[in-house]
Amino acid sequence: MSENVRAGLSPDNIKLRAENTNLYYGKFQALRNITLNIQERSIMAIIGPSGCGKSSFLRIFDRMNDMIPGARVEGKVELDDNPIYGAAVDVVELRKKIGMVFQKPNPFPMSIYDNIAFGPRQHGKFKKSELDRIVESSLQQSALWEEVKDKLGQPAPGLSSGQQQRLCISRVLAVEPEVILMDEPCSALDPAATLRIEDLMRTLAEQYTIVIVTHNMQQAARVSDMAAFFMMASDRAGELVESGATSQIFTNPRDKRTEDYITGCFG
Repeated sequence: MSENVRAGLSPDNIKLRAENTNLYYGKFQALRNITLNIQERSIMAIIGPSGCGKSSFLRIFDRMNDMIPGARVEGKVELDDNPIYGAAVDVVELRKKIGMVFQKPNPFPMSIYDNIAFGPRQHGKFKKSELDRIVESSLQQSALWEEVKDKLGQPAPGLSSGQQQRLCISRVLAVEPEVILMDEPCSALDPAATLRIEDLMRTLAEQYTIVIVTHNMQQAARVSDMAAFFMMASDRAGELVESGATSQIFTNPRDKRTEDYITGCFG
């Protein structure tokens, strides 16, 4: 189990902040009064039963919920103490800083090389030597380079599921983000591929802030520094029950509901 004592991890070094945050889809309240700080260069695991708003909470930080008609956020949501919501925020620039890896690998229907180069090209980088460097560096960071360096021109959808997910991580890394959001990134993978992604997350957390939604309690215990437990209230709004160091949440939770969920009594 990961301990919240990794070098450089400080409770005063907050990268992402949600304070009294509410999310609505039209008249339906999906999240209620969420207050949670996420430390820089750490792994925060969001756990809880299905339907309690974990993925909706994750998407608050890169404003993916904006794409849903009627969605609105109230309260404070910040990156480096700067508001994420507001008319002055450049959402394209925000999503460059905060990348998302989805549950199911979603490589673009193009070559491995072009998948990685896509983001940098969108941000004005077209020089081949620079793109070559970015592609190699991103694939190196995702531990995929040695497996694909001789077939960069081949279609990315031809890779295995585990390789595709690491390619999607490479694609996020190519635009040099500060935060990586992962929405159940291993749920479609076999155990061996899952362990490779977990090893990769621990390595990436030395440089990036990672927030992962997972239903896998063993995974949350293995990879995260901090954990937050969400539940659905009687009116179906998601609420934060408690958060803290992963070691504390899994061995000495403050709330009986957290203990019941972790020990499999429900969920």
